[in-house]
Amino acid sequence: MYHKVVKNKAYFSRYQVKYRRRREGKTDYYARKRLVVQDKTKYNAPKYRLVVRISNKNITAQIVYARIQGDFIFCQAHSRELPRYGIKHGLTNWTAAYATGLLVARRALQKVGLDDKYEGQKEPTGELVLTEALEGDDARRPFKCYLDAGLKRTTTGSRIFGAMKGASDGGLFIPHSEKRFPGYDPENKALDAEVLKKYIYGGHVAEYMESLEEEDDERFKKQFASYLEDEIGSEDIEELYTNAYAAIREDPAFKPSEKTQDWKAECQKHRTPRLTYEQRQTRIQEKIAAFKEGAATEAAAAEDDEDDE
Repeated sequence: MYHKVVKNKAYFSRYQVKYRRRREGKTDYYARKRLVVQDKTKYNAPKYRLVVRISNKNITAQIVYARIQGDFIFCQAHSRELPRYGIKHGLTNWTAAYATGLLVARRALQKVGLDDKYEGQKEPTGELVLTEALEGDDARRPFKCYLDAGLKRTTTGSRIFGAMKGASDGGLFIPHSEKRFPGYDPENKALDAEVLKKYIYGGHVAEYMESLEEEDDERFKKQFASYLEDEIGSEDIEELYTNAYAAIREDPAFKPSEKTQDWKAECQKHRTPRLTYEQRQTRIQEKIAAFKEGAATEAAAAEDDEDDE
């Protein structure tokens, strides 16, 4: 039976490997091109992206723009910064994603001097509200960026859209609709604002705490042990997040954490310091002298052996 050879020499000689990050399964270049390419009429103006990435223990929100040299980070925030504002538990849930988005938005606007002009939604109601430009010819337009979800599935209720909602309520202009927020009904094509508001203030966490406590008290004490240690109950959740949002708006600036020891000195301790030019020349001369001394010693030993014979 005849089998046609598909991958022959002609095939492999014309084969072109894909980009490295495509081979590694890290970048969707189809989506990246549309997020990065700027309109030519805007010349060299950067096109900002709100990049949201979620790991097992942390949520990262970054405002990024692309250059030929690569991506540059304009501003960033992590959910591990939230304990500073009073959120010490559940740093990867939907509400923590909202708080991280709010933090990066206020931090970015503070950096460009727009934090007083675009305050966003101080008291979120769960309704879809986009940041609008101020009136006046001399008024500065809002800071605009686009959501970059990466390889994450954009399912309804995803935490990525929680971060986007937080950034939008924080004063950034992010073009979006309500179709992927919790509480959106695809049949009626309408958003239940009360459901979204519940998620913003951690109501879904409080509901789960109450239901789990009623159904299985032992599992409740195990799963929410850190909450119980800090004496946080289901009735305290909404107030906790309300105070945290106010604290983020009051002081969004980044503050480095206190280091337990001098890590730079600790790393340098295990490194061999680089020698200067004079030190390298001195070392070469020492090696030459040691070599000559060794050669002279061997020659003297050889002469002694000849004399003995």
